[in-house]
Amino acid sequence: MSSDPAFRAPIGVHDVLPPESGRWADVVTRFARRAGIFGFGLIQTPLFEHIEVFRRVGEHTDVVSKEMYEFRDKGDRHLALRPEGTASVVRAYVQHRPLPPWKVWYFAPNFRYERPQKGRYRQHWQLGVEVLGLDDPAIDIEVIALASGFYRDLGLRDLRLIINSMGDAKGRGAYVEALRSHLLNSSDALGPEFVERVEANPLRVLDSRNPEWQSVIETAPLISDHLSPDASAHFEAVKAGLNALGIEFEVDGRLVRGFDYYTRTTFEFQSTALDAAQNAVGGGGRYDGLAEAMGGPPTPGIGFGIGVERLLLALDAEDVVSNAENNSQSVFVIDGLSGADELLLLTITSSLREAGISTERAYGGRSLKAQWKAADRCGARYGVMIGKAELERESVAVKDLETGEQIEVRRDQLVSWLQESFEENYE
Repeated sequence: MSSDPAFRAPIGVHDVLPPESGRWADVVTRFARRAGIFGFGLIQTPLFEHIEVFRRVGEHTDVVSKEMYEFRDKGDRHLALRPEGTASVVRAYVQHRPLPPWKVWYFAPNFRYERPQKGRYRQHWQLGVEVLGLDDPAIDIEVIALASGFYRDLGLRDLRLIINSMGDAKGRGAYVEALRSHLLNSSDALGPEFVERVEANPLRVLDSRNPEWQSVIETAPLISDHLSPDASAHFEAVKAGLNALGIEFEVDGRLVRGFDYYTRTTFEFQSTALDAAQNAVGGGGRYDGLAEAMGGPPTPGIGFGIGVERLLLALDAEDVVSNAENNSQSVFVIDGLSGADELLLLTITSSLREAGISTERAYGGRSLKAQWKAADRCGARYGVMIGKAELERESVAVKDLETGEQIEVRRDQLVSWLQESFEENYE
């Protein structure tokens, strides 16, 4: 071991060596498999960006104002190391303009100058997904289901899912003013830092862990009481979809995310096996205005991030490691009901994915012709369609997209039929 501190890792970063690195590889592999089953492709963005990219996530947040590593290069460009994953992905979307919907996943290091703590380093690694271009609550449900299934693949059981809605512009203004008024009533006793944060953005107070602020936070008005009709309907659809998939959740009206770009659906997965102060193992939400703030067209978005170091702590706390294997195949689910039974589409798609069958579907009430074209474009082997006749007979129409042959299969036999068909095709 070197005695010269110059040849040791800086404070707040760490090396990952074998055999521990094998666990990392396993986690990333399982995440890549599940993301692929859900139709996500890998993206890799630079470690550093022009500082304006990250300032868009909220100049008044601690991450941007206090924790970001920033510097000027030899060309006097003002740059910053990536403190979080979403901003860089949205910048890439705005720059390259891929055809929406755009579904990507990543595994990358982030950098924050903060006090190192268990499971949180100044360079920490994150798994995440982002979806750009869909305003459908079905994609909110899908993103949450992806994360939930990933934790299940790993063998985690001591988890709880917390969800909330951050509302939209129609209701946010009135709520912010009500919140600011409530917080300022207690400002004299809580000091200048509290007042500064309230004046900059009172929402940032709600996600503070400062114990001296908790009593005023706990009595603050709830954003759920200020949702617009559109935001409320969106949130109800998300809850109905999670219930349809059997994904248990709790609604917490005080849950907010740490960046200014979040709107509507927000969520967090917490490990009950870890200390409450550091129990979050993943979270995310909607950010419908971020692409526009970077100069792109108005583009809805949603995603999540999972800290790998914290996730491994949760695995250690439960003393479990998953050995699940996914057998990825390719199916495209076609909506022949014109959106009349969204929950049925959700459950069929989910059942196929949970059986390890790579499954994609269309969103937003697209025409049948457009859906079949999408099925061909994504290279699916089978198209599974639910129309009025199939709905009445509790069946689905399954079309072999290579041969054009079509048969009818009972819904309760669909998974086994597809698995047998894929095995025969493989042989």
